[in-house]
Amino acid sequence: MASMNGPASPLIRTRDLVKVYSLGGSRLVALNKVNLTFHRSEFAGLVGPSGSGKTTLLNILGSLDRPTEGSAEVLGERIEDLSHKKAAELRSRHIGFIFQTHNLLPVYTVYENVEFPLLVLGAPAGERHKAVMAALEWVGLADRASSRPAQLSGGQSQRVAIARAIVKRPELVLADEPTANLDGENSRNVLDTMTALSRDLQTTFIFATHDEKVIRYLRRKIVLNDGVVVEDKVLQTVPANQPRAVPVISSTLTRWETRVGDPGQRSP
Repeated sequence: MASMNGPASPLIRTRDLVKVYSLGGSRLVALNKVNLTFHRSEFAGLVGPSGSGKTTLLNILGSLDRPTEGSAEVLGERIEDLSHKKAAELRSRHIGFIFQTHNLLPVYTVYENVEFPLLVLGAPAGERHKAVMAALEWVGLADRASSRPAQLSGGQSQRVAIARAIVKRPELVLADEPTANLDGENSRNVLDTMTALSRDLQTTFIFATHDEKVIRYLRRKIVLNDGVVVEDKVLQTVPANQPRAVPVISSTLTRWETRVGDPGQRSP
């Protein structure tokens, strides 16, 4: 088992990453020799036209898919070498996901949907309650905790999905067009929350996005075209005109995810 990276080590490193899909008798090269490194607390975006490889790269970094060639190392784990069980443990303990569709469980309340990752991790009931309500407050939906997804608007549903992704305080959040269904004000609120988490908890956020509102917040912009990285640019630490007010992150709530393969150890 690979050891977890220290604070100064890269969170993610890809080497000559290639992903090829077979479609009938043809081959589609979704990623071609991608070499990237991400560190803790980065706020980075994968930008490019549809079909450029953004979502494919997110899926590999999130251990939802494997490279065809090359290597992807995430939190000290080589994705191509993980069993299905170990890949699932890596996702459940250390990675939060936000998809274009909210994927909420319709029979559960908002509270129960957000609580679900903490139940998987075995967090104590009292801490689960604090964390769930804090996450719902971050996205402005504490008053809808008892509602069901069918009672929410599309934008509200996506905000619940964001709360579910951040409730366990993951080291890495992978977000595929997370503000697609949000208006300008709600987008800013959610992005301010993500900025605060990235800063206060050293959570790394990697977005796949076309949304200019998201791009404004990025501290690093990676442009892909036809599966190739054509630009990798560090942006301003605080973009011009970005709102500086961010939610206060309570220091009393901690991460519960344990190290993969070491169920007895908690993260600091």
